[in-house]
Amino acid sequence: MTDSRRWIWLGAALLLAVLLYSLHNILTPFLVGILLAYLADPLVDRLERLGFSRTWGVVAVFALFTLIMLALLLVLVPMLAKQLVRLYELAPQMLDWVQHVALPWVQTKLGLADGFWKFDKIKAAISEHMGQTTDIVGMVLSQATASSLALIAWLANMVLIPVVGFYLLRDWDLMMAKLRSLLPRQRESQIVGLAGECHEVLGAFVRGQLLVMVALGFIYSAGLMLVGLELGLLIGMLAGLAAIVPYMGFIIGIGAALVAGLFQFGGDLYPMLGIVAVFMVGQALEGMVLTPLLVGDRIGLHPVAVIFAILAGGELFGFTGVLLALPVAAVIMVLVRHVHDLYKESDMYAGDADPEL
Repeated sequence: MTDSRRWIWLGAALLLAVLLYSLHNILTPFLVGILLAYLADPLVDRLERLGFSRTWGVVAVFALFTLIMLALLLVLVPMLAKQLVRLYELAPQMLDWVQHVALPWVQTKLGLADGFWKFDKIKAAISEHMGQTTDIVGMVLSQATASSLALIAWLANMVLIPVVGFYLLRDWDLMMAKLRSLLPRQRESQIVGLAGECHEVLGAFVRGQLLVMVALGFIYSAGLMLVGLELGLLIGMLAGLAAIVPYMGFIIGIGAALVAGLFQFGGDLYPMLGIVAVFMVGQALEGMVLTPLLVGDRIGLHPVAVIFAILAGGELFGFTGVLLALPVAAVIMVLVRHVHDLYKESDMYAGDADPEL
């Protein structure tokens, strides 16, 4: 490739990046629709192999997705709402327990001076903000409904996501074939191979890790509820969501569950051992069953890269950026690995051999 062509491609890439950034507010339903179509395409392909047409396969997948969402709305969301209300009710008691039991014990063990924690000021600030919760909710609702155009745009995006996802999923294979036909003939095999590696990483980390998160969320929630922990469902789901970063779900989940259990059971040994056993079983299932079965031994992302990608995506594009952070990071990781290999093979790395030396 000549220098002029390189500059043309670089300029086109920069122009595309600026255009996407400028239009990211209206691109949300399209980007989320693309992500949904990509994630659901293997399931539709399986239905096609079973004899379904492409359209009816997409209809069946969307019907299944709708049933799952309805089940979550009718069953899981009310249960989580009840536990959030319960957490709100227990918060003052938890603060009292921390102030009169936990902190004095730590203060005695560490030999700290009286009044070291200044917890009264902290508690007053927290209570003040908690007392303003209803005002905050009212303010958010008033701001959301103040502009009818903003509300209509939000509703339109929510309606557009399944519509865009449906049509993209129906024509996914056709679009991929057309894109492949546009590739430069001399570079087709190289680009297809690179895309295959990106697809492997995406399939391993995005599809697989999402399924692992869901499975761990249900395992932790069911186990904690069987132990009798009042906030078991809430803590279990939180631990499942945090499992997007390896070991973070385990650390956050067992820490929050032990604190809640210590407050609820008063240090009773058997319930606390039950909480520890739930997370040990979940961690064992993740390492020996879930990850090998759903993710496999394909290359994933480093935990630090996952954290940075999620934070950067949220900062740049909001909630849509969070959804697309991991796919984009996986693709960038594959490209960086190839750039690294090209650099190792280049004269810039090896240097020019001096025949006189």
